[in-house]
Amino acid sequence: MEAVQPAVVTSGRRAHDSLVAQYRGTRAATLAICEPLETEDFVVQSMPDASPVKWHLAHTTWFFEQFILKTRVRDYRPFQEGFEYLFNSYYQTVGPMHRRPERGLLTRPTVEDVLRYRGHVDTEMHTLLESRADDIALAQLVTLGINHEQQHQELILTDLKHLFSVNRLLPAYRARSAALAKVTGTPMRFIAHEGGIREIGATGESFFFDNETPRHRVLVEPYALSDRVVTNAEYTEFVRDGGYRRPEFWLSDGWTTVSQEGWSRPLYWSASGDAEFTLAGLQPLDAAQPVCHLSYYEADAYARWAGARLPTEAEWELAAGNLPVTGNLFEANLLHPAAAPRGVGVTQMFGDVWEWTQSPYVAYPRYRPLSGALGEYNGKFMCNQLVLRGGSYITPTSHIRASYRNFFYPQARWQFMGVRLARDL
Repeated sequence: MEAVQPAVVTSGRRAHDSLVAQYRGTRAATLAICEPLETEDFVVQSMPDASPVKWHLAHTTWFFEQFILKTRVRDYRPFQEGFEYLFNSYYQTVGPMHRRPERGLLTRPTVEDVLRYRGHVDTEMHTLLESRADDIALAQLVTLGINHEQQHQELILTDLKHLFSVNRLLPAYRARSAALAKVTGTPMRFIAHEGGIREIGATGESFFFDNETPRHRVLVEPYALSDRVVTNAEYTEFVRDGGYRRPEFWLSDGWTTVSQEGWSRPLYWSASGDAEFTLAGLQPLDAAQPVCHLSYYEADAYARWAGARLPTEAEWELAAGNLPVTGNLFEANLLHPAAAPRGVGVTQMFGDVWEWTQSPYVAYPRYRPLSGALGEYNGKFMCNQLVLRGGSYITPTSHIRASYRNFFYPQARWQFMGVRLARDL
């Protein structure tokens, strides 16, 4: 999710000051996310796919040190020998790395050490930025680093939620937002969209990752898209109808996964189906709120049960392309999916839950990964994963756009994943 084909970055004092403000704001936002935590919360890893908060703090700092300070500051001395090994994620061209499933075994460096590491790198970055105010290539790398850290802000809360969920005390990260008032859900409607030869992909008007390019033409048949995402109430009907026990709705790999894992409901739902674990602890299940934490297999099975299908990523992007990037995103500070607002046309295209599409995560026509280490993240993962669109309630507004392609393995469900339906016309 991290390689980039940078958009145009302008030079000049105003652009420089804006970049410095974005850097400082992003780094401060990461620490603000950690404010409710106790020291013990920073260290533990609850499963192999998750990472400790301390590791996220160090890795995002390592990114700036590894790809900017080491390459652009003469005689730069790394903060601590060995951090290149401990906090490399999977940049094979950089060198070997600590095994991901064992990140929770790293009691040292301490949380205090990692925070000092962040402070050191921030000081060095500030000095560099002030000395290279008109360096457009540097500005592009810093912009990449900012977007990389925003991704890890979302991962911090994703991983924390799983960590707290496996604690018998079911601790809350934060109290439930009073703005999440219980509302009555609206009936789902399907909005028709024309087919034809259309264009999708990044336009180059703002930052984008290289997997959003090149912009290219696609043939889309006429289709209809649900005006909102699927709710807890609607998914409950699937569960009550024996959805998890009826193989006719499931892909073969999905049925195997359901059977082997013993799935009978979405992740974080209680066995009774009337409560769910949230970042505010265990809460009553709100019928009108979006169902969350579904794997691709569950989303696809539900769509088949409902007499629909999942949209393609082209269908999703074309429906969202002219919409403003507004909704229940991180800045709304709800920290939970919210019921769809009443409105005309499609809603909830941005925020609330990442929406599974039926599209495999593969290269666009004429795509070429970047050279060097920064080209590793996207191209080498274009196999066996599915695309999600739209962001979630903990995605920063400045980070998401209609062309953004998230991707996960089909069995993953600890991320904030939901489902929107599509139909053929």
